[in-house]
Parts: sequence; structure tokens; C-alpha cells
Amino acid sequence: MRVLGDGIGVTDAISGRDELADSWIPGVEVFPRKVYPQKGRGHFAELARLDDGVLSKIGLIPSQWASALMHRDSAKGFHIHPPYLPDGADPTAWFHGLYVDYPDDYSRRPYGLEQWDVMFFLTGICEMILVDERDGMPRRVMRLIVSGDTRCGPDTGGVVIPPGVGHAIRSVGTEDLIMVYGTSTSFNPQWEGRIASRVERASLPDDWIDHLEWGI
Repeated sequence: MRVLGDGIGVTDAISGRDELADSWIPGVEVFPRKVYPQKGRGHFAELARLDDGVLSKIGLIPSQWASALMHRDSAKGFHIHPPYLPDGADPTAWFHGLYVDYPDDYSRRPYGLEQWDVMFFLTGICEMILVDERDGMPRRVMRLIVSGDTRCGPDTGGVVIPPGVGHAIRSVGTEDLIMVYGTSTSFNPQWEGRIASRVERASLPDDWIDHLEWGI
């Protein structure tokens, strides 16, 4: 399937979500964004509305906003933010309660106690790979292609990433990739779990494939 192979664009991910149910990582959200070309001046683009759309639906209101620049043909990741687990809770039972038993009860999610990301891209084209590393959850892999505002089209969108889901990004367009992202908590360096920096090269298929297939 494309979600595991060459990647799938924003529009196809949204329209085909029901068909991709067996491959979709619980908690991940992909949503479209509006970019308005302004003849002779450039463009205006919306990131997200907190009173409408996906972020409003799931109750995710970012506590902090940040930006990042990735040069063309560079890569970042894999890294992962640790999920919150109540004292004495069984990880499998906890995650199943959140994402399997009551997947639409977003009030159960402890957004303020763990870092959720919502990512947007202003320039370039992003290839994003996600892998579910949460205890007791199927180890699913998703590969998304997200266009930035300067490449506006059907694949311009935003992506929500839950804690416990490893993520890596490559800048695959012809220009630098500028990312703006919101987090459910303020930045905490201790939550920045990261695999060895040698995977942060443009040509890194061996490291990425080893991690995706074998978890190393």
C-alpha cells in the first residue's frame, strides 16, 4: 500500500482513511489547509482554527508554537516524545482505553501531561514517516507527503502526531523546508527522545529501514 510504500499525499490520506484503517496509526490526524494566492504579491495561508476543524474536534490547543528550517535534501529524525502513563497503570490497557475502546472520547487524552505535535509546512515538500512504538499497540508505519504553502495544492495540509509515535522528516522538494509546529506542552528537552544522529542524512535508507522493520 502507498501509505507504507512510496508515501501518500494529504488528499488521498483523508479521502481514503476508511480504506486505510488497518494501516492508520491511532491518534494521527491529517487535515487540509487553505492557501489563497494573491496575484502579484504572493499568498495568504491559514494554519488552523481552534474553534473549527480537526484541532477543535479533538480538543488540542497548542501551548507553544515554534519554527524549524531544514535545508533542501536534509533529514531529521527519528525522534519520539514519551507518552504519559499514570502510576501503576498497565501500558497496554491505558493505550487501548485511549485509542481502541474510546477513540472518540478526546477528553480522556492528557494533552497537558505529554507532548502532542501539530505540524505545518510553509515552504518545500515534506516526506514524513511515522511509526507507532506504544506498548500494546500494533506497530504500524505511515509514510506521508505534505506540500508547503509555496507548493500549494491538494497535498497542502497539517499533521497531528501523538506521543509514543516515532517520526522522521525529509526535505524532498527543490527548496528549503520551513516548518511551523504547535505542541500541547512547553518544550521539555528531556522529552526529546532521538535515535543516533547518523540517521540525519539525506541518504539514510539503511538506518530508516532497519528501524522500521526491526525496531533498532
